[in-house]
Amino acid sequence: MTNHYYSQQPNVESNPQFVDFQLRGHSFRFKTDQGVFSKKEVDFGSRVLIESFVAPRVEGPFLDVGCGYGPIGLSVAKAEKDHIVHMIDVNERALALAKENANFNNVKNVEVYYSEVFSKVKENRFAAIITNPPIRAGKEVVHSILADSYNYLGESGEIWVVIQKKQGAPSAMDKLETVFGNVEIVARKKGYYILRSIKEIR
Repeated sequence: MTNHYYSQQPNVESNPQFVDFQLRGHSFRFKTDQGVFSKKEVDFGSRVLIESFVAPRVEGPFLDVGCGYGPIGLSVAKAEKDHIVHMIDVNERALALAKENANFNNVKNVEVYYSEVFSKVKENRFAAIITNPPIRAGKEVVHSILADSYNYLGESGEIWVVIQKKQGAPSAMDKLETVFGNVEIVARKKGYYILRSIKEIR
C-alpha cells in the first residue's frame, strides 16, 4: 500500500478540499487532499509548534522538514519575511499542494522541493529547522531527522520539534540531548511537547 502520507506517490484517489485557519496572526486558506497528513484540518501539534516558534536571532534560511501541504512553512514564512523558508517532503501530492498554497496565500519567500529527509538539501547553514516529524514512518526515520539536522544548522541555529509524549517525546529528548548537548521543552499542550535544541560552539 502506498496511500500513507509519507509515500512518494499516494495511490488513494484525489479529492481536494479547502480549510481555513488563523496562524501567527494571518488568515490562510489551504488546499488539502487525500493521501496527505491531516487533510481535514491543520493538526493540533502543528498549530502548537507554529504558535510557539520564535525565530532565532541568527542569519540564514529556515527549513520545514516534512512540510505536507504547507501550514508550518507557509505560516512561518508569512510572519518572517526576512527569511527564505525551504519546505521539503517525500510526498509529491503534498508538495504540489504546498506550492499551490504558497500562491493562494501570496507567500513568496519559500522554496518547495522533494527531499527524502535531507537527501536533496544543499544548504547547510540554516538558522532554524522546524519539524512535525512523520511518526508513522517509524522511530528510525524520526531520530535520523533529529540527528542529521545538526549538520544542516549554522552556528547557533535551532531545531524545533513537536512530538506527543505517548509517541516518543522522552526518547526524542534523549536523542536531541545526545546530539546537541542541550534540549528544552518550550511548551506542553494536551500531551504535545515542543522541543528546542541549539547548535552551540564546541
